[in-house]
Amino acid sequence: MHRQGTHTEDRINVAIDGPAGAGKSTVARLVAQKLSYIYVDTGAMYRAITWYMIREGIPPEDHGRVSQVVRDMIIELIPEEDVQKVLIDGEDVTAHIRSLQVSGQVSQYSKIEGVRSRLSQLQRQMAQRKGVVMDGRDIGTTVLPDAEVKIFMTASVEERALRRYKELKDAEKITLEQLEHDIAARDRLDESREISPLRRAYDAILLDTTHMDIHQVVEAIVSHCRSYVDGERNHL
Repeated sequence: MHRQGTHTEDRINVAIDGPAGAGKSTVARLVAQKLSYIYVDTGAMYRAITWYMIREGIPPEDHGRVSQVVRDMIIELIPEEDVQKVLIDGEDVTAHIRSLQVSGQVSQYSKIEGVRSRLSQLQRQMAQRKGVVMDGRDIGTTVLPDAEVKIFMTASVEERALRRYKELKDAEKITLEQLEHDIAARDRLDESREISPLRRAYDAILLDTTHMDIHQVVEAIVSHCRSYVDGERNHL
């Protein structure tokens, strides 16, 4: 018996992974808008925790204290037109989490098991009702291994550094060469960590965006999503 798919039944989860500076957050937000889905910026969640720990003077070496604080923390993502606000215990920390200081330490806090398990739990809860676009470094492999569409976005270190350089505020003085060095170091940290290392899921579509603009990347991912949904409809 054939049944007519409704909008709700057609909703899928989309996992977008990739290294630092690949443009995942911008692309994921635009993909979510195109599909009328909810965007979940997991990187912002890790950055928010990092900023909070730095402010409170809790070093990443103190795994027990960090894990205890995160366990009791209320983390909220509030979607707005051009940005996703991040709140910790009701405090809006969005303006603080993209600093160089946070970027330099986020990998250290992200590799703590208590942090990853807590945030992975929250992220899975957000995706239970489907219709979610989530980006990060271990979404397709660990957080949402059953996501219907998985994308692994990448680009050359030089291109990723250039994109990040253009994003930075004038107040943050750093050379393009230093950014290339920092991003390459971040890659090594993310790929070598013991818990949920950065790697492409076996069933993820590899998308090298070095020579693509944002519009092309978004359209490519949306096309994959619509093809998947159409394919599922044809099986009903």
